[in-house]
Amino acid sequence: MANETLIAKLEQSLRQSRGQRTRLAARLAELESEAEIIRGELAEMDTLAGQTEAAIFRLLSNVMNGPSTTVGTTSVGELELALQRRLAQAELSQHLHQPAPQRHNVPAVRSDIEATSDRFYDRTIPQATTMILREAGGPLHVNEIYNILLDGGFSFTGHNPTISIAVSLNRNTRFRKVAPGTFDLVIRDAAKAS
Repeated sequence: MANETLIAKLEQSLRQSRGQRTRLAARLAELESEAEIIRGELAEMDTLAGQTEAAIFRLLSNVMNGPSTTVGTTSVGELELALQRRLAQAELSQHLHQPAPQRHNVPAVRSDIEATSDRFYDRTIPQATTMILREAGGPLHVNEIYNILLDGGFSFTGHNPTISIAVSLNRNTRFRKVAPGTFDLVIRDAAKAS
């Protein structure tokens, strides 16, 4: 009898340890994903800063070497005015060549959600989202997925859970992005095609 009690306690301890390890591994994956996103944003900012700096040098060079200007006689005010005009022209040109942004109806992230079950407690984001999308029967926005995960007892550790969801789904071949922030199961497409 004592051995059975000891075995039961050890099994419970083992389950708790495995659950804690799973949560820590999920947290580590989320943190690594967020770090990768931030590295990408930093690289993009560096690129943009370099492009802006090169554009400023080109504009200043054009102003200084233009046909109506001689080097050394242009005032700082004239340079600033010419720079502003050229930047405005560049922005207008860029704006004209870009397609109009599409408006998407983005569901709200609810802050009043209390977990009503623990069905997603020991699941990863892809595992739980697969269940959610199967039940939904179609694509869902990450905000909707987030709300359903919270309701199902999923515990987020990062500061940006919706970004963690999007990154996790983007990296998993089971999912495809069908609109900004909106995902569906790839397998659903295969089932429709046959």
